[in-house]
Amino acid sequence: MPGYRLTVLGLLAAAAAAGAAPVHPQALNEPLQKYVAARIAEFDKIPADRREELRKLALDIHDRLERNQTARLIFICTHNSRRSQLCQIWGATAAAYYGVLRIETYSGGTQATAFNSRAVAALRRAGLVIDQPKMTQNPRYQVRYRDDGPGLECFSKVYFAAPNPRSDFYAVMTCAQADKMCPLVKGAALRISLPFDDPKEFDGTPQEAAGYDERCRQIAREVLFAFSNVQP
Repeated sequence: MPGYRLTVLGLLAAAAAAGAAPVHPQALNEPLQKYVAARIAEFDKIPADRREELRKLALDIHDRLERNQTARLIFICTHNSRRSQLCQIWGATAAAYYGVLRIETYSGGTQATAFNSRAVAALRRAGLVIDQPKMTQNPRYQVRYRDDGPGLECFSKVYFAAPNPRSDFYAVMTCAQADKMCPLVKGAALRISLPFDDPKEFDGTPQEAAGYDERCRQIAREVLFAFSNVQP
């Protein structure tokens, strides 16, 4: 589809003009390339105080990688159903896109529930490939950023449960409630507060899909910005 490819190339050029690091778009499927390039072109929408926090995280990750160590990030919210799942998936996607090696992303909650189907739908609309699992109380989704790429097994869990690391990880608090409940996260090498509004407020409303899509865009935008500041 020549027209589609030209559109993607145009978005990638705009992303480069926005100050992004060298990219590896071929790591992603084509719809996701377009989505990611559009989010990079929106970096100027990120408030200055958020950019500063994201740069701090990126600097610490960069220093760790320079020492040939692995950076493990656990994104934490209350139920591990929406925001923390989105952050984990966009973190893995951003690392692949920017070619940042030795990155592992995880998510967890202060309690376990289930990966919310509305958040899953928003990720699918963004271009991620998500298998439909057997629907149980806490289904396990396989999420890929390329059809033949590696899969992330995503399901709800408490932040200290397997397969999450128990020590020497970055604890990224993605909701205000979990941030308040966990002023100290045992085993964390670094704790950073990066709360996002809960898209749950749109559940059952005419704005449901739009609300989830906007939160998905925001999280993708900010996580991509962080990884654009980590030089491989």
